[in-house]
Amino acid sequence: MIEKYSKQFIGGIWRDGSSDIVYEDVNPFNNEVIARFKLSNKEDINKAYVAAKHAQKIWAETPAEEKKKVLLRAAELFQERKDEFAQILVKETGSSFLKSMGEVLSIIEMIKDAATYSDRINTPVMVPSSTPGKENLIFHKPAGVVGIISPFNYPLFLSIRAVAPALAVGDAVVLKPDLQTQISGGFIISEVFEQAGLPKGVLNVLTCDMEEVGDYFVEHPIPSIISFTGSTAVGRHIGALCGKHLKKVALELGGNSPLVVLEDADLDQAVDAAVFGKFIHQGQICMITNRIFVHRKLYDEFVTRYVEKVEQLPYGDPMDQKVVIGPIINERQIQKILQYVELGKQEGHKLVLEGQRIGNVLTPFVFADVKNDSKLAQTEIFGPIAMIIPFDDEKEALELANETEYGLSGAVFTKDFERGIEFARQLESGMAHVNDQTVNSAPNTPFGGVKASGLGRYGGEWGFEEFTSVKWVSVQRERRNYPF
Repeated sequence: MIEKYSKQFIGGIWRDGSSDIVYEDVNPFNNEVIARFKLSNKEDINKAYVAAKHAQKIWAETPAEEKKKVLLRAAELFQERKDEFAQILVKETGSSFLKSMGEVLSIIEMIKDAATYSDRINTPVMVPSSTPGKENLIFHKPAGVVGIISPFNYPLFLSIRAVAPALAVGDAVVLKPDLQTQISGGFIISEVFEQAGLPKGVLNVLTCDMEEVGDYFVEHPIPSIISFTGSTAVGRHIGALCGKHLKKVALELGGNSPLVVLEDADLDQAVDAAVFGKFIHQGQICMITNRIFVHRKLYDEFVTRYVEKVEQLPYGDPMDQKVVIGPIINERQIQKILQYVELGKQEGHKLVLEGQRIGNVLTPFVFADVKNDSKLAQTEIFGPIAMIIPFDDEKEALELANETEYGLSGAVFTKDFERGIEFARQLESGMAHVNDQTVNSAPNTPFGGVKASGLGRYGGEWGFEEFTSVKWVSVQRERRNYPF
């Protein structure tokens, strides 16, 4: 099933990359090689961008109904093949079946929403003018060619959320998914859109070794927009490169998302949400619940219930649909997570649940009485380590929650909805949720962060703005009198 995805997709042609490097794509649970790829090099990147530039001119002029037809057909194909693609995600990413199926279903809705952009691109917005007889028209145009770099953790979702809106508005795309998840983050996407009737060259997918190609993918002169999802450190570098070359950039970066349980919260609801929000996909999500703040009135009972629930989470081979905790993506990440556990012990935090390593699976670790200014609490933990922190009042909770360089997502639990909304508004984050956990997304809402969590927004009208350029056209319908 998976072995057929072993080629790069450049200019509408499936072929080997031109690099001498052959990459082995492995199942992170058992290290089984599931596919081998001859990677792309700078020559292939150039060919992909040139093909995209040529195809984009034609695609931009394609009637809106035809663009919508392609996108909606792609959504249908994902629906028809959802079980197949969910299994690929399980096998290539180590995702649980629940997470994998949810990922496939979510991108179907995302593509359908993006399809509506095709109509909007030709519909001007009128704004008033203070000049007598003047009419102001605001047009959106395709930006041109978009370079997209997506990560390993939610590869299908995080690729499609940039690919779909870019295609819908008339852009062409060169997509570079993470090497570890290049099938689910790249090649099933190119296959589906090819079958949906997308013209050759409008979507190109390639993978390469960064030591071989360096910054060429970003610095190439053709793309006018770079969309990157990944670490803050790499995002800062890409942002600097885009600034240097005056390219528009969308960056969705790291997070250290707080979940706050106020004294009037429904404790059962808060515990359930905090477990899900921390341990979905083993914690390998940018907006995962990283720090859990609980009012002292509820603190001891919350910790007890939380640990009891976490201890019951089934772990192991994600091919078993009952499994919740599957493998970590690679050995380097496993070692990094275990180092964080040792750091937590050294800093004196209370380890109320000690996980274990079983093959490539790490079962959950839970630290209580964590100090918010500790190195552990201030680090984005991309793994199954929960941190619980007590607070005395709402003001302190807000200060602690905002005490981080990141600002991606947040959550607050209270029975007073208006209180919750006001608290959520004061969280320094691009997204915040009342009586829900931090891992949320909807195709018609703005997704993105503030501070070190990034720039720009995906989704809804905000995503439409990201992948278009804006032009003001004025019409003077009456003769204008000039001062000279």
